[in-house]
Amino acid sequence: MTDFTGKTAIITGAAGGIGRATARLLAARGAAVVVADVNADVRDTASLIREAGGQAEAVVTDVATDTGAEAFVRAAVEGFGGLDILHANAGITGGFVPRLDEDTATFLEVLRVNLLGPWIAIRTALPHMRQGGAIVCTASVAGLRAGAGPIAYSASKAGVVNLVQSTAMALTGRGIRVNGVAPGLIETPMTALLYDDARARGREDRIGQLNPARRGGQPQEIAEAVAWLASDAASYVNGQVLAVDGGLSAQHPFTPKWSL
Repeated sequence: MTDFTGKTAIITGAAGGIGRATARLLAARGAAVVVADVNADVRDTASLIREAGGQAEAVVTDVATDTGAEAFVRAAVEGFGGLDILHANAGITGGFVPRLDEDTATFLEVLRVNLLGPWIAIRTALPHMRQGGAIVCTASVAGLRAGAGPIAYSASKAGVVNLVQSTAMALTGRGIRVNGVAPGLIETPMTALLYDDARARGREDRIGQLNPARRGGQPQEIAEAVAWLASDAASYVNGQVLAVDGGLSAQHPFTPKWSL
C-alpha cells in the first residue's frame, strides 16, 4: 500500500531535514522525485537518491514564487511524465524567540515562505496531478496552539492547517486528497542551534522533555508519516493534519513532576 512505483513526487524544502528524508524514502519505495529548494544542497539530495538506484531531479529555486513553482512542476511533468504526489514542505522559522516587536519585513517573509509557498505549489501542481493524487503540507504543532514556536512561525503554520482543510473541501469530487503533518521538535538544520546548544550545555537529556516520549524526533519519523498520507493506505484520509510530536500536542504544557 506504500509502494510508489510508477508515481512521481515533488518535495519542496528538500535540501535537508524532513524534505530530504521524505524524498529519499519515497524514492526508495519506487517514486521518481523532483526535489526543490533555494539551497543548492538540494542537488546533494538528488545525488544520494540516484546513488541508491532511484530517480531524482533537483531544481534550485525559490519555491515560494510562481516562477519557482512552475520550474519544479515542469521538471516533474516533462522529466517523469506526470505528477501524483506533492509534499509542500519548505519553511523557515524567522528566529526562535517570540517577539512582539517583530519587524514587518521578517513577519511577511515567514508568511511568504511558510504559507504562500504551499498555496503556490498546490495551485501550480493541481492542473497536472493525476486522479488519485495526494498533497501533503508540512504544518507544525506550533500551528495547533500557542507555546511551541515564535509568533510569526506559529501564525504561518496555523494558516497551513487551515489551508489543508480549505483546499481539501475545494477539491471535492476531484479525486485528489490534501492532508498535513504537524511535526513536534525534530532534529533538522532548522533546529540545529537548539540541539547544539543543549549538547554544549550538557542538557541533551532535556530535549523533548515536555512530551510523553521524552525525546526529540528524527526526520525519518516525519517522512514515514508523509509517505503514509501520500499512499493508498490513507485513501480515506482527507483534510486532516496529523501531529507527529511524541504526544506533545495531546496535553497542555507542564513541568513533569514524576520520574521514570
